[in-house]
Amino acid sequence: MTQVIEVRNLRKVYDRVTAVDDVSFSVDEGEIFGIIGPNGSGKTTTIESVIGLRKPDGGSVAVLGLDPQTEPRKLGNRIGTQLQEAALPERMKVWEALDLYASFYEKTVPWEPLLEQWGLAEKRNTQFGGLSGGQKQRLFISLALLNDPQIVFLDELTSGLDPQARRATWDLIRAIREQGKTVVLITHFMDEVEALADRVAVIDHGRVIALDTPDGLIASLNRETKVLFSVPNGFQAARLENVSGVSAVNQYDRQITVSGNGPLLANVAAALAQHNIAPADLRVQQANLEDVFLALTGRTIRN
Repeated sequence: MTQVIEVRNLRKVYDRVTAVDDVSFSVDEGEIFGIIGPNGSGKTTTIESVIGLRKPDGGSVAVLGLDPQTEPRKLGNRIGTQLQEAALPERMKVWEALDLYASFYEKTVPWEPLLEQWGLAEKRNTQFGGLSGGQKQRLFISLALLNDPQIVFLDELTSGLDPQARRATWDLIRAIREQGKTVVLITHFMDEVEALADRVAVIDHGRVIALDTPDGLIASLNRETKVLFSVPNGFQAARLENVSGVSAVNQYDRQITVSGNGPLLANVAAALAQHNIAPADLRVQQANLEDVFLALTGRTIRN
């Protein structure tokens, strides 16, 4: 697999505060690479160093074989970025933004098809201030794709969007990868990374504290699966204690929680069927990336 980003021992200090401390990771061509971390963890500073907006105080960065500090123009023509604080003048029209940004690059793709592709054709004459949150995000994606980049950096792309707009934006991110591009996704939404990313780096206190696939990170918790359901009056939960994979059974009134490993849901459902019980609320509760995040970074609120 070809590596398109290589970060080695990256370090960045602000007024004696170490924002990024010995960060190393690589990104493979064609993957969606997620970066997550608490507020102030150093993830945005890391990406700003990768794309050349910040000058590192130590370590090395190579993006598509280029040094962001010594070859910024070459790199800028081969990557696309959507930063967390991105904004446009309120009165700038959609087509004006695309036309302006196209002038920044040595080579661009026609922006008219981008309007169609990202559902903005009917908004071409709409001012930026008149766009919805989802439409603004689609415009920022269009701007990031104007130069037909090989790598696209998306920083907190879905912040402030309603659930419907967030899920629609996920489809757009998948569509970018389907075009053969590499995506680096910086976000604080655990469900977003779990749904989209091929691999995830967890950054905290300026360091990479975990890096794996979402499934690999979840499996590292070694947390048991739970099956929850309700049963008719008189059913004794002890009947399930000998079911394969079951480690514990807890009953409160008619509510039962079965803990264990393996194909627990299938085994419990089969055991209930033997007793002619088919609970309508049978459901499974498994660890997710949010559990991993909390286990690694703690639960203390950070500003």
